[in-house]
Amino acid sequence: GSQYKWNRCSCLAVIFIHERKEDDLMAKAKKLASGSWRCQVYSHTETVIDPVTNVKKERRIYRSFTSDDPSPAGRRKAEAMAAEFALHKEDFKITTSYLLKEAMERYCETKSNILSPSTLRAYKSLIRNAYPSILDRRTDKLSSVDVQKAINQLSEKHSPKYVKNAYGFLTAVMTLYQPDLTLNVKLPQAVRPDTYTPSDAEISRLIEFFRVNDSFMLNAVYLGAFGTLRRSEVCAATAEDITGNRLFVHKAMIQSENGEWEIRKTKTYSSARFVDLPEFVIAGFPKQGRLVPLTPNMVTDRLRRSLRKLGLPHFRFHDLRHYAASIMHTLGIPDLYIMQQGGWKSDNVLKNIYRNAVPDYQKKFLQDMSEHFKEIDEGNTAPSTCNTNRKKSKKYATRYATRNKKIP
Repeated sequence: GSQYKWNRCSCLAVIFIHERKEDDLMAKAKKLASGSWRCQVYSHTETVIDPVTNVKKERRIYRSFTSDDPSPAGRRKAEAMAAEFALHKEDFKITTSYLLKEAMERYCETKSNILSPSTLRAYKSLIRNAYPSILDRRTDKLSSVDVQKAINQLSEKHSPKYVKNAYGFLTAVMTLYQPDLTLNVKLPQAVRPDTYTPSDAEISRLIEFFRVNDSFMLNAVYLGAFGTLRRSEVCAATAEDITGNRLFVHKAMIQSENGEWEIRKTKTYSSARFVDLPEFVIAGFPKQGRLVPLTPNMVTDRLRRSLRKLGLPHFRFHDLRHYAASIMHTLGIPDLYIMQQGGWKSDNVLKNIYRNAVPDYQKKFLQDMSEHFKEIDEGNTAPSTCNTNRKKSKKYATRYATRNKKIP
């Protein structure tokens, strides 16, 4: 006999049934009232706090995929996109969605030690005023149409430059918090800035007035008109920054968020520079401390009152910088030196904004040009006054090209 005893028993078959979760099921598209197909698929779970009970709970987050095609083909397309996401969702970068206002505030907070105080003030002003129609929209729900409508409303009451700055801030925020979103928005056409460049005679009258009445503003005008300095740079410059006839520009007086004036480094790398000044200008500066112990707002106010008292056309202190660049260009000084003197990063900025024609020189050049064409018309090909001016410009260009090699 067999050493094994076989007893009659029941044969039990155990079948393991895998319980399929909703996440594993194929998402089905539903038709919307608009005729489009929408398919939602599970993305991930977030922990949120109930605002009423203050208790943490899990919230399931779904991604939506839509197709504007109302036919069955559109349904299949929406489901295919959802299936593709479900298959590779671990590879997708999950971004947190915020209200646009919250995202903008978070952006300013995360870069509070990187952006300048003036930039932060401008951004917070944009948060308050630029996008009232979309501030309460979530970043992941914003579309190009939404942003285009907001930009259109903004353009009704603001300049193209303001709109461009506002849109630049919005795109920076969206790039940080919604990097997968691509906006296709049309901005208003840029308008050529209507800037005024004071003449030699107007600068001379201003200098004479300040020489008698305001030594601080005299130094300010010297630094702006002869040295290309901005208001903020003028108010931060000190006697300790001067070596020989050179001023090291590396600081600026700016207003903090709470309205207090403070001195910081210049806003950009190219703004830090060495500026050559005439000897008579250097000789009139104080031997210690700030060269102009005023705030930028005080400089603006004193200039405005003085122009009104002298009966001169109104212009900004920044227009003295226009004057300096335009005069140097008129004298034939190479662009490279002008860029270094003024702290301009590229020649494009110099050409587009600061090459304004000084009225006195523009009139003289037009006169020379007319005389030259008249001589050509009369058959006179002898050298005219234009050739003399050309030689003079070449002389200046050669002189400053040589000096430029010594600039650090």
